[in-house]
Amino acid sequence: MAEDELAAFRNSWKQELTSKKEEQRLVFAPSPPCDVPCQSSQRDLKNRYFEDIKNINKACSPSKPEEGGCTEDEGCIGGGKAAAESEDQPKYVFIASSLLDGRTSPLLGRIQEERTRRKRQYQNTTNVCSASLQQQPQRKVKKDEELLDQLIQDLNEVNDIPFFDIELPYELALKIFQYLNCTELGRCAQVSRAWRVLAEDGVLWFKMCTREGYHQDASVSDSPCWKSTLRDCRNSAKTVCSNWKNRVGSITQLQFELGKVLCDVSSCDNFVLAGYTSGDVRLWDTLHWDSAASYLKTNCLSANSDPRPYASHVQVNSTVAAAAYGDGCVDLWSTETGGEPIHHYQSPGGIQALALSPDSPVLGSAAGPDIRLDCADDRGYWRTLCHARLPKTVESLVLVPGRRQQCPLAALAAGEAVYLLDPRQEEPQMLHSVYGHPVTCLDASDSHVALGVKRTGWAMHDGGNKIHVYSIETGKPVVCVGNSVGDFTCIDLRDGPPHLLVCGNKDRRVRVFDLRAGSSVVSLYAHHLGVTFVRADDWKIVSGGGEGLVCVWEMRMGAKLWEMHNRHPVRHVHFNTSTLVTANIPDDKSPRGACITDDDLTAHRRHRGVICHYDFSEDALSQDHILPICRSDYIESHGYNYNISLAVPYDRLSGSHASH
Repeated sequence: MAEDELAAFRNSWKQELTSKKEEQRLVFAPSPPCDVPCQSSQRDLKNRYFEDIKNINKACSPSKPEEGGCTEDEGCIGGGKAAAESEDQPKYVFIASSLLDGRTSPLLGRIQEERTRRKRQYQNTTNVCSASLQQQPQRKVKKDEELLDQLIQDLNEVNDIPFFDIELPYELALKIFQYLNCTELGRCAQVSRAWRVLAEDGVLWFKMCTREGYHQDASVSDSPCWKSTLRDCRNSAKTVCSNWKNRVGSITQLQFELGKVLCDVSSCDNFVLAGYTSGDVRLWDTLHWDSAASYLKTNCLSANSDPRPYASHVQVNSTVAAAAYGDGCVDLWSTETGGEPIHHYQSPGGIQALALSPDSPVLGSAAGPDIRLDCADDRGYWRTLCHARLPKTVESLVLVPGRRQQCPLAALAAGEAVYLLDPRQEEPQMLHSVYGHPVTCLDASDSHVALGVKRTGWAMHDGGNKIHVYSIETGKPVVCVGNSVGDFTCIDLRDGPPHLLVCGNKDRRVRVFDLRAGSSVVSLYAHHLGVTFVRADDWKIVSGGGEGLVCVWEMRMGAKLWEMHNRHPVRHVHFNTSTLVTANIPDDKSPRGACITDDDLTAHRRHRGVICHYDFSEDALSQDHILPICRSDYIESHGYNYNISLAVPYDRLSGSHASH
């Protein structure tokens, strides 16, 4: 009710109690003194009244129990003040103390027993007091005490309503608590001990930890306290993000064939795979650098040929690694065991495109217009799913992620057309085809296919080059973005943020498009020789250019955080939460030797290419975060270390002269 109504109710109740007290005073008021016998009789009546009250107190006293009186477990109205406060306390006080003790469901029985005991106590007390007062016809029971007792009883009945954690089972209460976030669980833990037990349950914090992307493959029993584990993961993620922005961490250059030229690089999770002009293929496990799976052997056909064909294409995922050679051979290894290839086949021509599914053991290769899909069955045996042939040579091949190995799907670009290849269908499905407008780049996510189209001639007046996005389910166009003069060279649709498309162009810009609105969100002037590779996540963009520059951008602000430079164009960029892998691959795979003679087959350092592995989770105080080229000293005589140091010789000389 409103405050004015409550005040009016209190005033009326106070007036009613005052009027009742005045009536009682009039009833018990003595008659005017008429004579001495009347005064003596009135005095005797008063003495008898107080003696009866004393007898009632003795009868209700817990120290002297009588028949029909109160016992030690039952309180009385006429008892002492201390006994009344300790025994005859309201029920909500008992419920609150039980909640503080952490009781949940067993408290219902205690509440029911307490309710029954107090009702029996109230009835016994009322019977005893009424029997004692019946002997005094002159004394009238006060109605205000009856009203107060009734009010207290009504309040106790209201407070007897069970609480949330008492009425519901523990599992059902836990089901409700799982919809709360971290802040709300912390507030609920301050309500009572019972709620604190619910709010700190390990299952709740385990689900919250996996929901935020931490310990996806863990179980509930893997950690004794998932609340502390989530706190540590958040602190670690905050530190890694700060290291990303400030370029704090370690840098490692991955080198295997020092005298040969790097041909292709691929990476996934903690694996990095590289192929060289010597025909060797090297696998690095960045978590276990001394892993035996790092040594991959070539098939007998390619190993015995002279000269050995170079490894033109490499692909790797979490379970297998694949490499295609110049003679048309394709080898497949296990990332756990390494050693000999587990699968091998020969194509009639050279391999133009090689693709490996990121989440399933499915391999696709294209040799000229011929396409082949291979897959591993449940027992680990590889078999060919389908063969297909297109009218033109296949230039790009991408496997759609998120598809099971029983029904893989491949996106192919051949000239001006883009096809979808499903092994369950006889012919590939044409997705896009415009005469005279070739496809320059291709990428696919689990639901869409994005392709860059080059416009020539009069079509340049229609807005320039475009990026078309098609739906895989319907095969129809969804959105068309971009109006650039330059050709689109790279697209990141699979690894980028949801509803965002990140692409690079020859006009030196990195662009981010919103597929829902079909508009440009960010445009960055990045590389003066064109963008060759781009990757993005929810807050940053990593781009590589033809001049060998790797740039890290903050997407929301559109600002460059830092950059690193190497000699050759950037052909591969891959990163996760704490690591970054970049590869600078030279365009010339057969350079002249380091010496004047042409028969020297050892390529100089500047011709080989480089693979850099950045780890932003390590301490910046370690010496590994400095590149080896900057750790050399003037005392060293090796020419290829460039002898770069942070201090120049005349600084040392000036310091020595100053000391003298």
